[in-house]
Amino acid sequence: MSNTPLDQHREANTSEAAVAEIERTIAETGVEFIYYQGISVTGRVMGKVVPAKHLRRNLEKGINLHRTAISDLQTDRAGNLIGGGVQAPEFTALPDLDTFAVLPWDTSVARFFTQIYEPEHLPEIGGQRLGTDSRGVLKRVHADFTAKTGLELRSGCEPEMTWKGPGLTVRFAAGASPSYHIDNLELMRPVYQRVIRYATAMGFNMIEGDYEDPGQLELNWMFDNADRTADRLTTYRQICRQVARELDLVASFMPKPATGMMGNGCHHNISFWRGETNVLADPGRRELHLTLEGQHLLGGILSHTPGSMLINGSTVNSYKRYWDAGQFAPSEINWGMDNRSCTVRLSANGRLECRLPDASVNPYLSHAAIIAGAADGLANAIDPGPSHVGDSVAGAAGRFEPLPLTLAEAIEAFKRDDVVRSALGDQMSQMLIDYKTDEWARFCSAVTDWEQTRYEQAIP
Repeated sequence: MSNTPLDQHREANTSEAAVAEIERTIAETGVEFIYYQGISVTGRVMGKVVPAKHLRRNLEKGINLHRTAISDLQTDRAGNLIGGGVQAPEFTALPDLDTFAVLPWDTSVARFFTQIYEPEHLPEIGGQRLGTDSRGVLKRVHADFTAKTGLELRSGCEPEMTWKGPGLTVRFAAGASPSYHIDNLELMRPVYQRVIRYATAMGFNMIEGDYEDPGQLELNWMFDNADRTADRLTTYRQICRQVARELDLVASFMPKPATGMMGNGCHHNISFWRGETNVLADPGRRELHLTLEGQHLLGGILSHTPGSMLINGSTVNSYKRYWDAGQFAPSEINWGMDNRSCTVRLSANGRLECRLPDASVNPYLSHAAIIAGAADGLANAIDPGPSHVGDSVAGAAGRFEPLPLTLAEAIEAFKRDDVVRSALGDQMSQMLIDYKTDEWARFCSAVTDWEQTRYEQAIP
């Protein structure tokens, strides 16, 4: 008798108590429609809407989509669908019961996150996990890491983003900054109030927020298990898009909105827990420090930073963020004690701030890459070297290989990193390479405004 991961998931979805609780919520809130959501390779949310009356059927059968939905149905420059082509089979996406939530802006709609599987009819692989499901990749990588080390990755993300629209223009003196100014935060009051209210209604423990560069807002919530944090970051982006629709604004997670502006980062604040003990810091010590185990975890993360850049800086635009000195984005691979110029900042006892991920990052893959590096660091006692003192300088000789500063360099670094690619799996790794190689080719063949300005009237 078959007992595939798909079968096991279906069995989990037959928990009568859990299903009855969902049905009770549906009846009490008047839910009529349910989104069944999956995550593409770029972190985009895709799926289907189904009338709520079909709940029990969908808990067993899931939904089916064409396989190339996982690669945004993106065609390469030759016109071929990336991820399998037109003839590729569908996949089956089954909902996770614990991700059910009612949308606070329209309580007639609810949502599930799903895990994605090969369709049952395929010989040999039917019912197995789809290798290109980034949400499934994180669940697998994290579970394997915990089984081998007893450690759980907990994280909190700092999603910076840009808001544009009527009434959001700020003025400030030359050489000054609008950052942290409460009057500018007041301009964003309709935005942050609505985002925080919606997020709270969907189970977030919202903790703080601030105004940074022009139009740039950052709102934070409490750290948690990395799997849940990734789901919440995805949900947060959906909330922001909804608030933008309601207020007739534009909400963007573009990493570098314009030349001279601060980039939109998404720092990952991480810690590693064995039970309820954070292994990065010794209890009782007040000064900043890392335990020996913490140093090895950090050493692994740093040594695999080049190979992870295809994930942390996943777009052509991402790399514009690392080129501007003095704009709080790292330009070389190092770590420091409360040093914001470094790749990783020890920001408090027991917390490492990974500063490379940007606002467009796929959080499932970024956390999986962190775990892959940390596991290698632990297994091989990788030394991160001494903490960096002073400002980091781009191109400075360091302990680790240079930071990739274009998408093309990141693709090559990813190809060289067997640890990160092995953790993600062959299918996911190849899809990332194919998708991003095509993206780089499209950029290289496009004529930009910068080129028009520089060259159109340059000769004679």
